[in-house]
Amino acid sequence: APLTLSTSSKIFKKMKGLTGIVLALALATSEAFAPRAGFANRVMAARATATEVSLPASVKPGVVTGKALVDLLDYAKERGFAMPGVNIVGTNSINACMEAAKVSGGPIMVTFSRGGGQFIAGKAANNDDDAACIAGAVAGAMHVRSVAKLYGVPVVLHTDHCCKAWLPWFDGMLEANEKYFAEHGEPLFSSHMLDLSEEPLEENIAICEKYMKRMAKIDLLLEMELGITGGEEDGVDNSDVDSSKLYTQPEEVWQVYEALSAVPNAQFTVAAAFGNVHGVYAPGNVRLEPEILHNSQKFIAEKLGLPEGSMPVKFVFHGGSGSSVEDIQYAIKGGVVKMNIDTDTQWAFWDGIRAYEAKNRPYLQGQIGNPDGDDKPNKKYYDPRIALRSGEEFMRDRLVKAMDDLLCVDVL
Repeated sequence: APLTLSTSSKIFKKMKGLTGIVLALALATSEAFAPRAGFANRVMAARATATEVSLPASVKPGVVTGKALVDLLDYAKERGFAMPGVNIVGTNSINACMEAAKVSGGPIMVTFSRGGGQFIAGKAANNDDDAACIAGAVAGAMHVRSVAKLYGVPVVLHTDHCCKAWLPWFDGMLEANEKYFAEHGEPLFSSHMLDLSEEPLEENIAICEKYMKRMAKIDLLLEMELGITGGEEDGVDNSDVDSSKLYTQPEEVWQVYEALSAVPNAQFTVAAAFGNVHGVYAPGNVRLEPEILHNSQKFIAEKLGLPEGSMPVKFVFHGGSGSSVEDIQYAIKGGVVKMNIDTDTQWAFWDGIRAYEAKNRPYLQGQIGNPDGDDKPNKKYYDPRIALRSGEEFMRDRLVKAMDDLLCVDVL
């Protein structure tokens, strides 16, 4: 395993005097030459980690499901970091996610939306009864399973918002999971999200409980949403929602926790709204209240008779693009184990392609003829893999920054 700052810190603690100082500094310096952005921030984060917590033995490179997934999320909550949950639209963005995780030394969540699944299958594919949305998500999951171990990091396979009208898509993926479980002893995906936040609370909980019973039988984790994430993303438009619905109450979180915890073998996370909005907006237009998460943990811990400071709920943070580092890290202290990111990575991928075209524009005006000569070919410039690779690199770098903000660096 590579020698990291965490390793050097342990050596420093064990060795006294000048020899220990010199050795620890030398090891830390060697880490600085690794190809990772934001090294100084990670040093500060490492120093801020009061308790050394080891990665559970069940968590290995590749797709993690069942107990390994729960162990990973518990480890994140205990150590004090969150993984990015990244919306993808094809193998290029999938690979950028896993490359960022490899560079940062942390786990990553690859997330398929309904529209993303359809795009992978092809916009011309028959989508009756969500057939293309289902097939594309399944195909993408199989791609991840085929290559994830090659990146040497744990990868969580997840699907995003599924409202009540889209339950046929959800059902189709559950069928694929059940088939895969029968053949391999684990589900195809790691987890799925139900977003029934537009429905009455009682109906939201009842439907989630129904699906939780089915999912628990095959070790699938359920992510459910309370309150509404504002803005618009991939066909989910809550731009005009009543602002009061952007903030969840601790009593609502308790109702969910109580109902789902009663299901045998149930594992779930809660996307509790605390002012979250999809997209990026000018400063001052979004008011996050991560204190809601802290209050909810305290409320439920008291209900369960747990010691002060306990965090029984695994929260997830939607609408992470454009959020301040301060809000992000305070939310992590409230039990957030995953933050969604989409808008920022969409821009980063496009920005990589844009930058490539701007740099090489004279060589991209025709198949033959460029500043080097009228008869010079341009194939090595317009090969689509080159521009797409630039998109991957820019998206990777944006995710490395996100993982730094989430303290999800050198945690493996």
